[in-house]
Amino acid sequence: MIARPWVVLLAAGASRRFGSPKQLARIGGQTLLRRMARIALAGRPAGCVVVLGARAERLRRELAGLDVRVVVNSRWRAGLSRSLAAGVAALPPDARAALVLLADQAAIGPADLELLRACWRRAPRRIVAACTEGKFGPPAILPRAVFPALRRLRGDAGARDMLRDPRRGVVGIELPGAALDIDRPSDLAGLWRRG
Repeated sequence: MIARPWVVLLAAGASRRFGSPKQLARIGGQTLLRRMARIALAGRPAGCVVVLGARAERLRRELAGLDVRVVVNSRWRAGLSRSLAAGVAALPPDARAALVLLADQAAIGPADLELLRACWRRAPRRIVAACTEGKFGPPAILPRAVFPALRRLRGDAGARDMLRDPRRGVVGIELPGAALDIDRPSDLAGLWRRG
């Protein structure tokens, strides 16, 4: 049986720089949130947790019909770390790892996530992360051994310090699409230019 991590899709932010809920921005006829949830599910993960916060009830409707577990992070204003902690806390006790994906990483596709999973299967105790221009970041697969540390994180950096800590021996996979996230409406135009 092929080992499969759970996906933790983080979509709790208020989209201040975007000017409206970026999770509802439309790409290819569907919202960004629904698109990223479908990409997460395309690799048949062990399961998928979607963490919502700002406008949670409106965003939950975008996930109708998808096999995801929605978690509402009431502390989303405290930063990305609180959403990551909420997502990890919602995983079942037998979850071997969490593939953490940001809902605004619109240039990431199923093939990118499969590259991460394939690398993780060869080294399941190691953190495996996207690497762009020499920097580690999401999407990333975090093994169960680091879950307690993830639950203690604070602030808006998520697991960035953990990924960049040389003592952790993070395995990097070059994923150019990980460098683009959607923060402003102009970023959507950048996505179309890349495609």
